[in-house]
Amino acid sequence: MDTVTQLQRQLVDYTNSLFLEGFLNEQFNQLQQLQDESNPDFVVEVVSLFFQDSERLLNELAKILEQKNIDFKKVDAHVHQLKGSSSSIGAQRVQRVCIAFRNSCEEKNIEGCQKCLQHVKYEYTHVKNKLETLFKLEQQVLAAGGTIPMY
Repeated sequence: MDTVTQLQRQLVDYTNSLFLEGFLNEQFNQLQQLQDESNPDFVVEVVSLFFQDSERLLNELAKILEQKNIDFKKVDAHVHQLKGSSSSIGAQRVQRVCIAFRNSCEEKNIEGCQKCLQHVKYEYTHVKNKLETLFKLEQQVLAAGGTIPMY
């Protein structure tokens, strides 16, 4: 097996593991299908925007939850935005934690919100690391002269 084939196999196996472990769902496949020769970096660009937006929202949420009088409507609006953007790229675990987070907001449960914030930060960091690894593997395949296999 040549280097390109090995790298492609590694990429396919890694991608499959992200779906099997619940990090990504079908929405990520749909996002990939929007990428073509005219916009070869589409997925990386969309996911990079997700990273930037998520980090901003997580920082805002941390600030709000540190306040004495918490504005639960503002917390809920930020969590709703994070849930939507994670859903749009197929970041399934982040999306699921956001659902629980919103429930804690509705109940005005400060402790629940703080726990959910820690959990969503954990899941976000995890999926970010996984996607960065995926993109590095794709770059290795391309650098070796191969093409990205469709999943």
